[in-house]
Formats: sequence, structure tokens, C-alpha cells
Amino acid sequence: MPLSEHEQRILQEIEARLYESDPALAREVSTTTLYSHAFRNIKWAALGFVIGTVVMVASLSTHWAIAFVGFLGMLLCALAIERNARKMGRAGWQQLTGSQQRDGMRSILGSTGQKMRDRFQKNVED
Repeated sequence: MPLSEHEQRILQEIEARLYESDPALAREVSTTTLYSHAFRNIKWAALGFVIGTVVMVASLSTHWAIAFVGFLGMLLCALAIERNARKMGRAGWQQLTGSQQRDGMRSILGSTGQKMRDRFQKNVED
């Protein structure tokens, strides 16, 4: 059911006020999708899986309880990867690979590198 003209005008006013009051939030909301959020969670869970593996292998010869904690961490991260991969589904993976082909690695990794460069440039200028 389409919105009436009055409802569309109200939504446009709300959007304009959001851009005026907090442009960074408006930009973040407009670029973040369910797919990008799920992929971000997959990246963090993969990092946790690798850390859990390192903890498990490094502590296996010293103490079994620490190795077991590393294994539990790996298990939880694997479950998080699976859950977020299901959220993304086939459409999310297609959108992700399509944006990767167009924009390269910047679309996958986000603006983390730019944020780090900005942070270090501010420290150098001070």
C-alpha cells in the first residue's frame, strides 16, 4: 500500500531534519544494510575463531582447561558465523560479491582504514 502525499511529505521532513541535526548518523544509516551488518559480524567472529584456535593450540601442552576455553570460544564463533551467514542468505552474498567487483576491497573492509588515517593525522598535527 503506497503512502499518501501527506505521509511522504512528513517522511521527507523527518529525513531533512536528521541530515541537519546529525549528518554522520544519517550517512551511516543510509549505507548500512542488514547484509553489511551481518558480514561485519562474520568478520569479527572469524577473528575470534582464529584467536580461539591460537589459544587452544598454545595452551594444549600447558593446561587442558585453558585449551578447553579456547575450544569453547572457537565453537561460539563458528555458531555466530553460521547464524550470520544464514541471515545474509544468497541475496546478501550476491550483493556483497557484486559490490566487491565494483568497489574492490574498500567495500568489504569499510572505512576503517580511512578512520585510522584521520586519527593519526590529527595526532601528528597536534
